[in-house]
Amino acid sequence: MNIRQRQASNGKKSNRKLQFAIGKRQKFVLAVIILSLGLFFTEYQLTQWGLILTLIMPFLTVLFLLWAVFSDLKENKLYQVIILPFIYTFAFGFFYLLTPTSFVVRLLLTAIYAFGLYSLFLSQNIFIVSSSRTIQLLSGARIVSFVITLISFFFLTNIVFSFHVIIFPVIAAIAIYTFFLIYHSLWTYTLQKYSQPLMIWVSALTVCVSEIASLVWFWPSSPTVTALFLTGFFYAIVGLSHIWFEKRFFKGILWEYVWVGTIVFFVLLLFTQWGQ
Repeated sequence: MNIRQRQASNGKKSNRKLQFAIGKRQKFVLAVIILSLGLFFTEYQLTQWGLILTLIMPFLTVLFLLWAVFSDLKENKLYQVIILPFIYTFAFGFFYLLTPTSFVVRLLLTAIYAFGLYSLFLSQNIFIVSSSRTIQLLSGARIVSFVITLISFFFLTNIVFSFHVIIFPVIAAIAIYTFFLIYHSLWTYTLQKYSQPLMIWVSALTVCVSEIASLVWFWPSSPTVTALFLTGFFYAIVGLSHIWFEKRFFKGILWEYVWVGTIVFFVLLLFTQWGQ
């Protein structure tokens, strides 16, 4: 009887521990709330400490992600999942500096950041799970990840061109974050720890984007229009790489990317400041 009572009491203690255990989704929600509040207050009350916290926020994003998925990462060690969350928070934090200081605008951007970050956390978790078994959500996670990649690239490119500095640091900065964004985007279609052919592919695409960026640096246009054009070019070459990996290289799909490239080129021409 005593043994049964002890087992029952131990079972109650274990149940209590399970009740206090936080699931993966709950960790994601908690992380998004903390990071979103931190981003809003550090940017809304912009001071020297606010800039420092903006630099710290990307590292906190990575720590929260690792906290939620560390048990799964111990098995497959796919640490590539930290790349896009880090860059996304970094891009969003510094893009705030270019936006109006209106309370409503910052609140709206914070809401967009929170929604994007939560979707990004879920997609990275799907990539980790998909490395060991096939799940139906993989295609949707790739789409979400690519959209976040495009947003991050646009924000960062807008920021870099807004500094109006000489060409060499601009191209160097673009090459660095472009490499990591392309690598993560193409990695979602292989989910391998390391692949030398993939690295060569990523390097080649990075060179292409850097060369186009060096050309448009001389183009008399605003940073936003330039960033929009480069984002369209980024979307075209990376999107074509995606369909190549999926073996869906069909004529109809090719025309979609041709039209996107044509549209962003005409936007660049339309908003070119020819008189300056």
